[in-house]
Amino acid sequence: MTLETVQPYDPDRLTERRGHTVVVGASVAGLLAARVLSDRFESVTLVEKDPLPDGAVSRPGVPQGNHIHAMQRAGQATLEDLFPGYSEDVADAGGLVLDFASDFEIYQKGGVLAAGPARIPQYNASRPIFEQIIRERVAGLDGVTILDECQFRGFLVDDQASTVEGVLVRTTRGEREIDAELVVDATGRTSRTPVWLETNGYPAPPLDEVSIDLAYSTVLLERPTDARRAFLVLPDAPRTRGAAVFPIENGRWLLTLAGMHGDHPPTDPEDIAEYAASLPVADVRRLFDEHALISEVGTRYPFPASVRRRYEDLDRFPDGLLVVGDAIASVNPIYGQGMSVAALEAVQLHHTLATADRDELARRFFERAARVVDDAWSLAVGSDFEFPQTTGPKPFGTDLANGYIARLLRRAHTDGRLTDAFVRVVVMENRPTSLFRPRIAWRVLKPGP
Repeated sequence: MTLETVQPYDPDRLTERRGHTVVVGASVAGLLAARVLSDRFESVTLVEKDPLPDGAVSRPGVPQGNHIHAMQRAGQATLEDLFPGYSEDVADAGGLVLDFASDFEIYQKGGVLAAGPARIPQYNASRPIFEQIIRERVAGLDGVTILDECQFRGFLVDDQASTVEGVLVRTTRGEREIDAELVVDATGRTSRTPVWLETNGYPAPPLDEVSIDLAYSTVLLERPTDARRAFLVLPDAPRTRGAAVFPIENGRWLLTLAGMHGDHPPTDPEDIAEYAASLPVADVRRLFDEHALISEVGTRYPFPASVRRRYEDLDRFPDGLLVVGDAIASVNPIYGQGMSVAALEAVQLHHTLATADRDELARRFFERAARVVDDAWSLAVGSDFEFPQTTGPKPFGTDLANGYIARLLRRAHTDGRLTDAFVRVVVMENRPTSLFRPRIAWRVLKPGP
């Protein structure tokens, strides 16, 4: 599901607040879960192991935080519903509003895509700005408490381990038990819930793992204030290298170089400039030649595989527990879907809270979350299977779909309407299936070069 198919957030659906809930992990997914839970619960406690900064700076628990992040259209619109004025806050913090139709140079299938016919606003900023503004908004909610430097130690359960009743945490003052009617695991890819389930007599969720052996490195470059162009060069088989260059706050370009299947970018500034020069878009290397380097190369971030835990397939699951965000699914980050998936999952949690009782909550939420993940997974994993080195369960029809989309992108070099259709899928406004609608299919399949 994407922005066009997810039922929007409705603040009037939940009118009664009672009880207490705990969210483990102050990731974007955890923060947004806390936001929608505050509509249903009188008090929400957010537990985070990191010391949380006062400003928009990276933190250890988000190792990818120094690299490029995209706030896709689906995430932006959803955050605006959850936090009215959010987009304006990003702009006030220095973020730029670009037009994906005209300000982005997108290189795919041997050429640059033509500009689209309609404006698609995109907010560009560093990940710490996106997250800090969300955190400030959540911290200001009535009944929400954020406990940082608070290490999650385990779940509190009843005698039969059939119901999670809270969490055990360790703070600077020692261990502490926190009771809750509901606990939400937002601890990301390292979530220990699958192991806990098996230890306590439950089946672990079936696991899909698609290996891509990706890594990326990032530098900051000086940017003239009037320079607003962005560049996107996705890996394209057999070329395993790619790059993204986004203008962000404080007169900077954030430049991330990525390499799949072991072709990883270096971390030395001179070597990384040569790596950039190997790309088919000369502007990426030109930035190194014409603009000063502000930072050393950001810590290389490895991403060995896209991972999906299919909680929706479980027949048994304890009451009082949910899992969200990357703890459910984490896909190739070069497609920039993570924050938007978290936002759409939060809306699905909102609707589940409005329609399900405690006994049905987990099953119904996981079914809703799976529909969000389906589209993000099919887009990212399907594209990754263009490479013969990619291993794992391949979605049905992937090769046929990839052939069609490759033709669409080649036609989009001169057809802005096809660019528009493709970009609206990338920004998670429309579903991937929208690319097969008759008016698009005709432009793709009609005779001609």
